[in-house]
Amino acid sequence: MSRKFDSSTNTHYLEAPVVLKFGTGILAQAGGCALDMLQIERFAQEISSLMKKGIPCVLVSSAAITAGIHILGLKERPNDVAGKQACAAVGQPRLMAAYATAFLKHEITTAQLLLTHEDIFNASRRSNAQKTLERLLAFPNLLPIINENDTVATEELNLGDNDQLAAEVAIMMQARLLILLTTSNGLMATAGGVPAARISEVLNVKEILCHVTSSKGANARGGMITKIKATQTALQAGIEVVIASGYEPKEIEKALAGEDVGTRFLLPR
Repeated sequence: MSRKFDSSTNTHYLEAPVVLKFGTGILAQAGGCALDMLQIERFAQEISSLMKKGIPCVLVSSAAITAGIHILGLKERPNDVAGKQACAAVGQPRLMAAYATAFLKHEITTAQLLLTHEDIFNASRRSNAQKTLERLLAFPNLLPIINENDTVATEELNLGDNDQLAAEVAIMMQARLLILLTTSNGLMATAGGVPAARISEVLNVKEILCHVTSSKGANARGGMITKIKATQTALQAGIEVVIASGYEPKEIEKALAGEDVGTRFLLPR
């Protein structure tokens, strides 16, 4: 892949980043009321390793509300919008601090972008977000971290716990691959309503919809349904998607190498 030069910043960068999405379920401790720092530190090591090999990355991360729950000393996740937004307001700085600390150990700087529905679907604001990301990616040791702005986002049609947001960011940046890391090892084929086997590759999303259930992990928000919708969005724009486990080491590296991990959604041939 060719390397471009940005004369305004005197730095080089690669085209086509990989866009990663981390769900709340894989970033939270058991019970979903605090961040799992061991997970964050492992992800920081793995992503930093990729970036140092010249692979630009963009991370879309959930778990601001989870971080806020812990700081506020709540015993469970609030059900009301104001309660969730309050947790997000408190938790977002803590989430970013956790990432900043973990990545700094690997000499990677993190940058925060908070986006709302309008930032994606308003042409002018989308263009501004795209230009900002392009400029950030001009710095090879800088990782943009994006989250839906939960403190102000109240649209009934939200971005699907960052799944749809990740797909839109992947399209905006013409990503080489969108990787959705979650609590399950990809999409599971069901038999009698019970998960039976992992579906390794998908050529036609319509053919696997019968296996998509509304169930989700205890700490997850979107579930597989929102991931499949986001996958369809990315595929329509020519971007392949991998849904894989966030608990297995080096899944990101393996997915980029084309290895058999999770479920890979292929473009029509």
